[in-house]
This record gives sequence, C-alpha cells and structure tokens, in this order.
Amino acid sequence: QLQLVESGGGLVQPGGSLRLSCVASGLSLDYYVIGWFRQAPGKEREGISCISRGDGSTSYRDSVKGRFTISRDSAKNTVFLQMHSLKPEDTAVYYCAVGEIVTFTPKWYHSWGQGTQVTVSS
Repeated sequence: QLQLVESGGGLVQPGGSLRLSCVASGLSLDYYVIGWFRQAPGKEREGISCISRGDGSTSYRDSVKGRFTISRDSAKNTVFLQMHSLKPEDTAVYYCAVGEIVTFTPKWYHSWGQGTQVTVSS
C-alpha cells in the first residue's frame, strides 16, 4: 500500500530555514515524478517544486526559485525540500505527491501525503 509521510514543518522566523522530508512506502520514488505543493488558508493548492524520475531534473515556481531546493535520496526512498530565506508568505501546509509527468498542476498527481504545517512568523 502506497503511503507518503511528510515531516519537518514547524514555526520559524522570517529568514529562517527548514527541511521538509517526504518518506514513501509501497513504491520506489525513483520511478515517479515527485512534487511539493503548498496550500495556504483560503487559497488553492499550488505546486512549488518537482523532481523528475531518471535524471532527477528539478523545477521550481518563481516565488521559491533560489530559496528552495528539492532533492531525492534513493537509499532512504525520501524526497527533501530544503527551504531557506523563509518569508511570511511561505506559511502554508506543505504536501508531497506522486505523479507521472512534470507539472505543477495538482490534478496530475495521484497520491498525496497528509501534509506538514510551515508557519513563518516573528
């Protein structure tokens, strides 16, 4: 049974850093596109980063480019999202998801974790 579990969220001051983890069981993340999404209260879920299968090429939404880094540890079957220079507008529930194509559109992802809360506030 496929399961994704996110962790690493928390409360951080503006300018701080967090590293989110997405651990998978029931499938190998190497064979899928893995996306990180976030959803702030009252807003739609948006894709912010994804990593492709195979060569592991990465993509970022402009709002996080240069601040966030997605990576994959095949041995641990885990995908990470390293976040630096966090801003209050990064506050959201962050989700990882499994898909087949590189896209930021949530509907193309078929398996989701439960989410982890990130709050950026002083």
